[in-house]
Amino acid sequence: MNNNKTNRTRYLVELALMAAIIFIMAFTPLGYFRTPGLSITFLTVPVAVGAIILGPGGGAVCGLVFGVTSLIQCFMGGTFGSMLLGINPLGTAFTCIVPRVLEGLLCGLVFRGIRKISKNSAYLAASLACPLLNTLFFMSAMVLIFYRTEYIQGFVQALGVSNPFTFAVAFVGVQGLIEAAVCFVIAGAVSRALGAALKAA
Repeated sequence: MNNNKTNRTRYLVELALMAAIIFIMAFTPLGYFRTPGLSITFLTVPVAVGAIILGPGGGAVCGLVFGVTSLIQCFMGGTFGSMLLGINPLGTAFTCIVPRVLEGLLCGLVFRGIRKISKNSAYLAASLACPLLNTLFFMSAMVLIFYRTEYIQGFVQALGVSNPFTFAVAFVGVQGLIEAAVCFVIAGAVSRALGAALKAA
């Protein structure tokens, strides 16, 4: 009984620590590299680490924290987020939060599933899946809710694309690849080292 309580307390402490890291990164230069359109985010790194170390549930909570910080930023003067918020507040909240919760949840499931076959490959696969899922779900939500708005159509015309798919690819472009590469390398290494350290503790 005491052992279960200790494990539960340890889990909650680790989850709180991951949430604190996400908050700190979100509101410092560690979390984002700003571009004229979207921002390149590195917050998928702690979400991936949380999902790998704490499981799908922990990943979902980390994703929720990521999403909430993203929504908060829309109120803090960022042009893109502020514009979406002005067009559709509920749609903006959905776009900021739901994709990130799913990203963390599925990242944890990817790790859990692949770990049965190869533990080393599971760290790398989950670390790559997290930013890819973030991009896929975020852009899908944005296209679904905002694609027909005048604001997004301005980007469509500027990019010279003709449909939602080519818009999403052109809009994310290089920054999506950067996010994936950074998360793949850093989250893969950190989660593996942290997993080994926690196992030895």
